[in-house]
Amino acid sequence: MPEPLPIRSLHHVARVTRNLEESRAFYRDVLGFREIPRPQIGFPGAWLSNYGIQIHLLVNDAPEGRHDLIETRDNHLAFYVDDADVVERLLTAHVVPFRVNLQRDTNIKQIFFRDPDGHHVEV
Repeated sequence: MPEPLPIRSLHHVARVTRNLEESRAFYRDVLGFREIPRPQIGFPGAWLSNYGIQIHLLVNDAPEGRHDLIETRDNHLAFYVDDADVVERLLTAHVVPFRVNLQRDTNIKQIFFRDPDGHHVEV
């Protein structure tokens, strides 16, 4: 049996929104999160942070996606890891399909996959 992924902590929770300004105001004004810089990643959204956690608001006005695809613009949990290459190796060993994105602005590697119930996870 392969070893588990080397997760260090929860990094962010991503929430899909169709009304960015209303969601931004809710998380900022009601829940006390503060907006933080967000790289240009090809679609609108906002990143907010407080209490040791980030909330990533993702604008996705497309119709519901197919459940067999790994979608980067869907609700998901994101965990922080020190070595994304180890995660790729371990996901392969666990026979978990995944999708890799490399953010050009930050040189951050994102790995997306689904849990057995179809919920998206990012590391």
